[in-house]
Amino acid sequence: MILGALVGLGVSVDELNEELKSLKVDPFEIVVDEIVEQGMSGVRGKVKLHEHHHHHHHDHGHEHDHSHNHSDEHDHSHDHGRHLSTIKKLIEASELPDPVKIQALEVFQRIGEAEAAIHGINIEEIHFHEVGAMDSIVDIVGSCLALHKLGVDEVSIQNLPQGHGTIECAHGTYPNPAPATLRILEGFPVQDVDEPFEMVTPTGAALVASWRTAEVPMVGSRAVKTAYSFGHRKLNGRPNLLRATLYESAEDQTADEVLVLECNLDDTTPELVGCLFDQLLKAGALDVFTTSVQMKKQRSGILLTVLCLPADRERMLDLIFAESTTFGIREHFSKRTVLDRSFQTLETPFGAIRLKVGKRNGKVVTVSPEIEDCRRLADENDVAVREVYEAAKKGFE
Repeated sequence: MILGALVGLGVSVDELNEELKSLKVDPFEIVVDEIVEQGMSGVRGKVKLHEHHHHHHHDHGHEHDHSHNHSDEHDHSHDHGRHLSTIKKLIEASELPDPVKIQALEVFQRIGEAEAAIHGINIEEIHFHEVGAMDSIVDIVGSCLALHKLGVDEVSIQNLPQGHGTIECAHGTYPNPAPATLRILEGFPVQDVDEPFEMVTPTGAALVASWRTAEVPMVGSRAVKTAYSFGHRKLNGRPNLLRATLYESAEDQTADEVLVLECNLDDTTPELVGCLFDQLLKAGALDVFTTSVQMKKQRSGILLTVLCLPADRERMLDLIFAESTTFGIREHFSKRTVLDRSFQTLETPFGAIRLKVGKRNGKVVTVSPEIEDCRRLADENDVAVREVYEAAKKGFE
């Protein structure tokens, strides 16, 4: 369904099939048909597998994924092919773009880690079901390639549906959702729906968990195309479809929304605050700063302020609570306008220096030489850092 939705948004099936040929797996073909179901037009995708050791081909709809099923006890000469390490080698040996390989490997890693944790075994002992492994490779790598071809920068998903009842897999009857799916989606918002079916598979869960960068599209974005991708199963009370909308951000991408986290600290030593400062930046905070404040009874304290992306909220909260003595953290959203930033390298009489260039509406507003480059070249040339810094600024003008 994910692959179908991306094709519906404009990715060429022919190009996907052609580029995925560099995966050395049994012959397959991604087929996406235009259909009308329950009064709505959309697409339905499937992967047709033509396996060498079978007399017929298998059609796998994208909702019927078997990556969480393990092989049976019978040994086959190709059993080792189901191991995670072999699947990784297969992906690495392909001619696909590096970002696609990295993303696909991360998705398989997530599934493997979830399975290993659930069954209490080492990740390399995980066997991917024979047909399921083939289907998952095409699903996962194909979806990552399709997302790459769309040129998408951000993926927002509000929540995912969660069915009830039980499901059948290689190990017998399991509660729905599958244990691997729940493990992968820990911390992910879900919505209970009255459907006794597997609404999200481990493969689907791993893809969206790897891709998701936000809950809602960026403020000011405009919808340019919507696709409806149908599954193969008929649900009881709702259409079995996945809706994907492609958004385009405003031309001036300098306005965005950030989350501001703040707390007052009066019994944390300054050295520990300094360590927390560095850890927050390393964990992806956009900015961290402290302000000296007077607290009750005129005790001296520190106001810690952290700017981060909304998607990074949990990570930042965990860090602040773990590394400080605060009992509470205030939070609010704030809009900010930033310059479009890019880096350039400039040759100066002292050597090459990187410059951070800030533009607004295509016009250069400010230029800032990288201070570490200036410091290094000042040492090498035995001159003042300021002399190197000013030479870089002058060279740019």
